[in-house]
Amino acid sequence: MTMTLLERAFEELRIPYDGVIMDRFQKYMQGILTWNEKINLTAITEEEEFIKKHYMDSVACYGFPEIQKAERLIDVGTGGGFPGVPLAILFPQKQFVLMDSLKKRLNIIDDLTSDLGITNVTTLHGRAEDLGQSKEHREQYDICISRAVANLATLSEYCLPFVKPEGAFLAYKGVKAEEEVREGKKAIALLGGQISREESIPFSNYDMDHLIIVINKVQKTPAKYPRKAGTPSKEPLK
Repeated sequence: MTMTLLERAFEELRIPYDGVIMDRFQKYMQGILTWNEKINLTAITEEEEFIKKHYMDSVACYGFPEIQKAERLIDVGTGGGFPGVPLAILFPQKQFVLMDSLKKRLNIIDDLTSDLGITNVTTLHGRAEDLGQSKEHREQYDICISRAVANLATLSEYCLPFVKPEGAFLAYKGVKAEEEVREGKKAIALLGGQISREESIPFSNYDMDHLIIVINKVQKTPAKYPRKAGTPSKEPLK
């Protein structure tokens, strides 16, 4: 019954799905909720709320042209695998790298995706400040996407270094993000980005209170960014 909510959401967004896709969504949720009893992956333990806050929220960007044309995506601060795993299920032809600083979370994502036959997800352990300076990951992704909790200037310093010029960074923020957007514009420009638009979560009947800020990467990020670990959160760019 609960998955009917997700099916309605897919239909509203015109997302194609079949029994295999629905089975993977169902079993991934069950896996996360089971593991959550041992390790903190989510504060949401009720299935309907899980579908709204993790699944519907994650796939809200499905139709964005940036997502549609991307081939390689990184999810920074993935936590329990959101939005990376739901998007990977829907886009099996795209490659997703899910990054987090807590290895235990990533081990669970590895186990669950392997069990479910989700073959286009790779996990990456480390801090964004370090990985964003590595040749292997710096400016190697078409899209960076993040639901991590940090102000927009800090989050942009974590995320924009991963994005290729002409790629994009999608940041999930609360509806009252106007001040963050206004205060973050200078920092975003310093990092080689430019705010393109703000998209509201497109589910009118479900009290979804997020915006997705779309930031285009218009030039290379200067070599000094991201700064050393801990600095972007303690001293956000202004």
